[in-house]
Amino acid sequence: MGKITIIGAGMMGSALAFPARENGHEVCLVGTPLDKDIITESKKTNKHPKFDIAFPEGVKYFYFEEWKEAVKGSDFVIGGVSSFGVDWFLNEILSYLDPAMPVLSVTKGLIDLEDGTLISYPDYWQRELAKKGINRKVCAIGGPCTSYELVYHDQTEVAFCGEDRDILKMMKNMMKTSYYHISLTSDVVGLESAVALKNGYALGIAMTIGLCERENGKDCGLHFNSQAGAFYQAVKEMTYLLNMQGAKEKSFFIGFGDLYVTVYGGRTRKVGILLGQGYTYNEAMEILAGVTLESLVVAQRVARAIRKKAARGEVNLADFPLLMHADDVINKGKDALLPWEDFTYED
Repeated sequence: MGKITIIGAGMMGSALAFPARENGHEVCLVGTPLDKDIITESKKTNKHPKFDIAFPEGVKYFYFEEWKEAVKGSDFVIGGVSSFGVDWFLNEILSYLDPAMPVLSVTKGLIDLEDGTLISYPDYWQRELAKKGINRKVCAIGGPCTSYELVYHDQTEVAFCGEDRDILKMMKNMMKTSYYHISLTSDVVGLESAVALKNGYALGIAMTIGLCERENGKDCGLHFNSQAGAFYQAVKEMTYLLNMQGAKEKSFFIGFGDLYVTVYGGRTRKVGILLGQGYTYNEAMEILAGVTLESLVVAQRVARAIRKKAARGEVNLADFPLLMHADDVINKGKDALLPWEDFTYED
């Protein structure tokens, strides 16, 4: 039996306690300073307040102040923070954690540098830690996986990425189950880009659901032509971007799978529908108060990066009409009605 410590008691970090503990490992779930209520509830009931199913027996719960105690003797640490906690995880955990301790991150996103270069969170952490004289490489998880379905043991396919194959194999052997299936890849930037980009594009596709409801009433049912048309455009634009990022082909496929599951469930779907229904960005944020919306951050960062590259003649903005539209809806108050004719082509 091994030991795995998860730092961050949000839904995805907490969901990973299920395969980890069900494999017989000691599992420590550590809350961030924002997770005190979750840890308190879990200690009392052995249940995350947002899950219908109790944690496997034996999971141990720790407040953030106890994280160093929880980590002792771990085979590896899982970073379970959202993209809004990237710098917190850097400054409060990675800067003090033994550099020899392997880390697996569930955080999805990209950071745009001043010149428009898009880098992954593992790359960002590595760069920032190097400034402190710390040599660390972080592994990451990517793939079509919603936390609540993982908890229910729905068949799930993901990939672990990193530069050290032996570490990846160790992590896989400790985490794989009959329902949690893990591929391994060294394509860190490709995988991380693919699963980050899908957030912004899922937002655009989900707008079509709200637009149909605006046009035909909320009881109109799903209209698949418009969703498929936007999905096709999203895949096309993601392909351009992933080629730009130098991603390997298999990372494309995982990203497209992740796009599918994000359109059909979760927070990004909710905000996209609201925008499609005609709510402004600010109104949608009020309705979804307290919901973490990483998709909006990704869309804004990638759009900003592409505009910088376009200004230097490196890319053509006309190749990214769905991305630019989503960004304009969020930042400029543009109506969500998609620019359908911009998706057409002649060859």
